[in-house]
Amino acid sequence: MNILNFFKSTPTPSKRNKRFYGATTNNLFASWNASSSTADSLIKKDLKVLRSRTRDLCRNNPHAKKFMTMLKNNVIGSSGIKLQNKSKDNNGNYDKTANDLIESSFKEFSKKGNCDVTGVYSLIDIQKLIVSTVAQDGEILIRIVKNFPNKFGIALQVIEADHLDEQYNDVNQNINMSIEYDRWEKPSYYHIWKNNPNNYEQQSNNKRERVPASQILHIFTKDRISQSRGVTWFHAVMNDLKMYDGFAEAALVEKRLTASKMGFYKTPQGEEYIGDDADEIGNPVNEATPALFEVLPNGWDFESFDPKSGNDNFVDFGKAILRNIASGLGVSYNSLASDLEGVNYSSIRAGLIDERDHWKSLQAWLIEAFMIPFYEEWLSMQLLTQNIPLPLSKYEKFNQPLFISRGFAWVDPLKDVKANTEAINEGLKTATQVLSEQGLDIEEVYQELEKEKQLREKYGIMTASEIQNQGVTNAAQTTV
Repeated sequence: MNILNFFKSTPTPSKRNKRFYGATTNNLFASWNASSSTADSLIKKDLKVLRSRTRDLCRNNPHAKKFMTMLKNNVIGSSGIKLQNKSKDNNGNYDKTANDLIESSFKEFSKKGNCDVTGVYSLIDIQKLIVSTVAQDGEILIRIVKNFPNKFGIALQVIEADHLDEQYNDVNQNINMSIEYDRWEKPSYYHIWKNNPNNYEQQSNNKRERVPASQILHIFTKDRISQSRGVTWFHAVMNDLKMYDGFAEAALVEKRLTASKMGFYKTPQGEEYIGDDADEIGNPVNEATPALFEVLPNGWDFESFDPKSGNDNFVDFGKAILRNIASGLGVSYNSLASDLEGVNYSSIRAGLIDERDHWKSLQAWLIEAFMIPFYEEWLSMQLLTQNIPLPLSKYEKFNQPLFISRGFAWVDPLKDVKANTEAINEGLKTATQVLSEQGLDIEEVYQELEKEKQLREKYGIMTASEIQNQGVTNAAQTTV
């Protein structure tokens, strides 16, 4: 084809505008084979492999492990998601007596040994398990066990996604990947393996249990409307993580070889070399040991082997790959790679603000997916059994939870405090909002401030603001 024919075959602008460029099927995009299958049909084929590979990455890949640590630290933190109940009396004031009873009981329930059926986890542990397991496996099941033989009459059972067989389907019963649906496609039952199917010693006695959906919190994030099961959050970056692992290992081995002096022993007659040692099948072995020189027998010569490094661009290439991985996981490159080289205050601030918005979004998701539905069942059981001496008939009044997630320290404390102070003074923000952003309960803060004030008065200690206010008062009295 000559150059004139090439230009003649080019579509005119008017023809191009009649379709989406993203649907182009020329030679450049011939390998782009996109499927129009349902979400479940795609998940069903790959779910087990994706889950297994991600678990391997989270065990052995340092950046995958770092992301899991970041996730638990930033979404849950050391204090977890805490309850502050906000029920009000008939006058519209907070019912302090009722709220204190509920919060005290929930705090006791949240301790290790009280909240789960095994007695192993605290509620903070379960919160961290939910976030990390959903990120790794794509989903988790939390069973709410009522009438459990503990003080609270209720406990949680944490169940791995392996117990929900994605290959168990029954069209007649409307069962899809072990989930049974009603005519509105709402989950009605979960068909759960009693034992983990990967425990081969218990496979012969393993049976499915048909559990009502009202007892199950199936926690995962949906990317499509038709999606019934969750997929690991690593699915878009797991190949990059594995390839980066291989690249880093090859570069490390290459650098080690380059730093070692190696070579071959030879003689003019080509005599056999015995070596210092032999491997398991008898091949001669001589180790390249730093700072060690051997005396060769008469007639032997040494020919050096000096490999040249071909991975001098490892740092730049590695950064490019890690930026891809960080973007896919929703975090900043600097945080994931622990690389603060070349950053300035403005860039690190912008990165932190964007990343923290991601953590806050996940906190809101966890509260909605787990804390609220579980709390409602827990409170109902406490009022029903009178473990909390409040009337069950006023359940709606008492069911007014506010869940406070961990907050984040100010990036620039001086500027942020000043901005928040001005916002409060101008009526654009409340102290409750400011403290909530820091993961603090305003009532607890004010209680502590009151106690500290009493202690200062007891020992005659004044803060700078108190001294200033006293000076203003004395000046005013002198003027009068």
